[in-house]
Amino acid sequence: MKTRYLIILNLDDGLGPTQVTHRLKVHRSTVSQVAARFREAGEGGLVDRREEHGERKLDAATLQTLHDLVESSPQEHDWRRPTGTRELLVRALKKSTGVTIHVSTMSKALAMIGARRGQPKPIVPCPWSKRAKNKRLREREELKQPLPPDEVLVYEDEVDIHLNPKIGPDWMVPGQQKQVVTPSQNQKRYLAGAKDVHTGELIWVEGEKKNSLLFILLLGELVQRDPPAKIIHVILDNDGIHKTRQVEISLATEQGRRLQLHFLPPHCPDHNRIERTWRDLHAAVTRNHTCADMKHLMRNVRHYLKQRNKNIPIPQTAA
Repeated sequence: MKTRYLIILNLDDGLGPTQVTHRLKVHRSTVSQVAARFREAGEGGLVDRREEHGERKLDAATLQTLHDLVESSPQEHDWRRPTGTRELLVRALKKSTGVTIHVSTMSKALAMIGARRGQPKPIVPCPWSKRAKNKRLREREELKQPLPPDEVLVYEDEVDIHLNPKIGPDWMVPGQQKQVVTPSQNQKRYLAGAKDVHTGELIWVEGEKKNSLLFILLLGELVQRDPPAKIIHVILDNDGIHKTRQVEISLATEQGRRLQLHFLPPHCPDHNRIERTWRDLHAAVTRNHTCADMKHLMRNVRHYLKQRNKNIPIPQTAA
C-alpha cells in the first residue's frame, strides 16, 4: 500500500511513468495499474484487494503441515523419491490438507517456515540403548561442573588433512561454476587435538599416520602444559587408537596417572565439543583450497589454529 501511495504522489508531482518506475524501482505495468485504479475508485482503489480472494490458503495449520512434510523424508509418506522438490511438496500438501497451491507459492511458503536447501549429514546410529546412552552422556556433562583449580577438562579428537580438497559451496555469479583443481595423487596428514573447556585453547600435534603414537604424543603435550594440572580429564570417542596396549602403558607411568580418559557412547560425535573446531578448520582452510603441496597446506593449517588460539576470549574468573 505504501508503494501504491508513493506512485500516486509522484505522478501528482508531475513525474512521468518511466521516472516513477526508476525512482521507486517498480515495473512500468505496476505504475499503470495503480494509476488506473486511482482514477477509477479514488483513494479506495489503493487498498489491498487480496482480502477479496477468500480465505488464505497458507494459514497456520497449512504451514504447520508443510513444516512436518519438509522435516520428514518423502519416503515416509509413500513417495519413491528420496529427496523433496517443490513440485513433490505441492502434491504432498494437497494429499495431506486438500489445499492446492502453485509451485511459485510453494517457494513463498517454504520461506515463511524458514526452510532451506541443505546437505544432510551421514551418521551411524549408536548401538546402545537410549537409557544407557543418556546415562553416559549425563556423566560426561557432570564433569563440566566447576572443577578444582588443579584440574582441567579437555575434549579430544583427531582430524584428517587431505591434499585432495574437500568440496564445499561458494558464491558464484550467474553462468559461472567455479572449478577446484585436485592433485593426481592424494596425500594425508593427521592432527590429534584437545580443546580446553575452560579456556577454549586448542592443543594439537601432527603426524603422518593416525595411530596410537599420535594420540600418546598429544597426551604428552597435555601433561607438559604450564601450569601443570593435578588431574587432566579427557573426554574422547571410542576409536581403537585410544585403547591400545601402548596407551595403557603410557597411562601407567608417573605422568600418565594424571590423565583420566572418559569415553563417550559409540558414534556420538555431536557430543564432542572439539568437532566444531575441526569443522571450522575445514571451512577456513581445507575446503576448496588451492594449495599445490602438503607443505603449503599444513602451513595454512598451523597459521589458522595459532590465530584461533590468539583470538579466543579470555575466560572470566569468579571474584
